[in-house]
Amino acid sequence: MPEVLFAGPAGRLEGRYKQGKSPTAPIAIILHPHPQHGGTMNNKVCYAMYNIFAERDFSVMRFNFRGVGRSQGRYDRGEGELSDAAAAMDWLLQHNKNPRSIFVAGFSFGAWIGMQLLMRRPEIDSFISIAPPANMLDFTFLAPCPTSGLIVHGDQDEIVPEMHVGKLINKLTHQRDINIDYRIIKGGDHFFNNHLNQLNDEVADYVDAVLYQLPLQQQMMVG
Repeated sequence: MPEVLFAGPAGRLEGRYKQGKSPTAPIAIILHPHPQHGGTMNNKVCYAMYNIFAERDFSVMRFNFRGVGRSQGRYDRGEGELSDAAAAMDWLLQHNKNPRSIFVAGFSFGAWIGMQLLMRRPEIDSFISIAPPANMLDFTFLAPCPTSGLIVHGDQDEIVPEMHVGKLINKLTHQRDINIDYRIIKGGDHFFNNHLNQLNDEVADYVDAVLYQLPLQQQMMVG
């Protein structure tokens, strides 16, 4: 997984990138948890999602937001981090002119940034949001949500109680022509300790369904 350094709005950004073999390889960007709470591109959930996409011949990148690792700049309350994500998407599109699908995938804070990126980049056609912090950050900008996607949450999340994400799901599922696949992992905490394999299975199932037009498992609770 080659290291890449690319220009961001506040200076150089550090990432890891795998180029797909197909000239129309789909692309994916992975967004990590909160920079002020230890979030980096090497977070285990982000690393696992990166590998899921890489194994399916995506051109996939995970990167550090400004001020994390070797990325320049400093934390900017989400505004700058959204600009960083847009810069990473621009870089991916410069190196992949004809992707047949475009995913954005984020974990916790990264899920919030990813959902905002959806609103600004209509070329994104699917999203994956893991443990979105619906009790801490404002998701009202999703009016309407521009595309369908997957949301996964643990029913034992001690940081973001599931009821808050459930309320967000109820809002999103009432929007016309939008399909939100919501999967709850039984026993899963915010970081999916001891449940990472189940999380990986849910993400892989969704990605395969979108890529190959397979039927979704539609499991609302997995153990």
